[in-house]
Amino acid sequence: MTKPSKRMLELSSKIEDKAYQPLDAIKLVKENAKAKFDETIEAHARLGIDPKYTDQQLRTTVALPQGTGQSVRIAVITRGEKVAEAKSAGADLAGEEDLVEIINKGEMNFDLLIASPDMMPKVAKLGRILGPRGLMPNPKTGTVTADLTNAIKEFKAGKLEFRADKAGIVHVRFGKASFSEEALLENLKTLQEAIDRNKPSGAKGRYWKSLYITSTMGPSVEVDINALQDIQEEN
Repeated sequence: MTKPSKRMLELSSKIEDKAYQPLDAIKLVKENAKAKFDETIEAHARLGIDPKYTDQQLRTTVALPQGTGQSVRIAVITRGEKVAEAKSAGADLAGEEDLVEIINKGEMNFDLLIASPDMMPKVAKLGRILGPRGLMPNPKTGTVTADLTNAIKEFKAGKLEFRADKAGIVHVRFGKASFSEEALLENLKTLQEAIDRNKPSGAKGRYWKSLYITSTMGPSVEVDINALQDIQEEN
């Protein structure tokens, strides 16, 4: 096991072993984001689900109102005039069978793949490559759509796809250390609502086990999930 650095130990000493009020947790994470670059702020939610069962899987999207602060490289597989449409809408890569072949060779210079419905039979053949990386287009997450222009603009603006991993943990970036505390709180609240709204039908017992937030180079801070959920009642 790697020994924590002196810097990490110093930052961790400021964090109490408790679940913080949402805004207090965000303030603490921002204070500890002392790297020379604009650190990404992430949320890690451990849920009471077992994704090996189909009715306990969580995979959906969330449109963060304040964006993510990061650029997303989008590739689009479509055909005909739709290729030019995708490029005009902001796609970083767009093509037909040629792009399918490029991906099949292992070249994936993108963070998100969108496909038009008519190309899914060809995209399906890339399952062994795209699946393990979480890049397979899916109608449920808006990455299989005929409305390419709107989909590209939404994902560029801050819409994110996320899923629970094999351990039932959701990992999502929801901003940058340079964001205001209020902007980060708004994004975190929106993420919490999306996770609640898409609760798997097979989830049993306590749904939220824990919620931690952290910066790229800083220690994690536990968030009081009940307090975060109660914010909705105050609005």
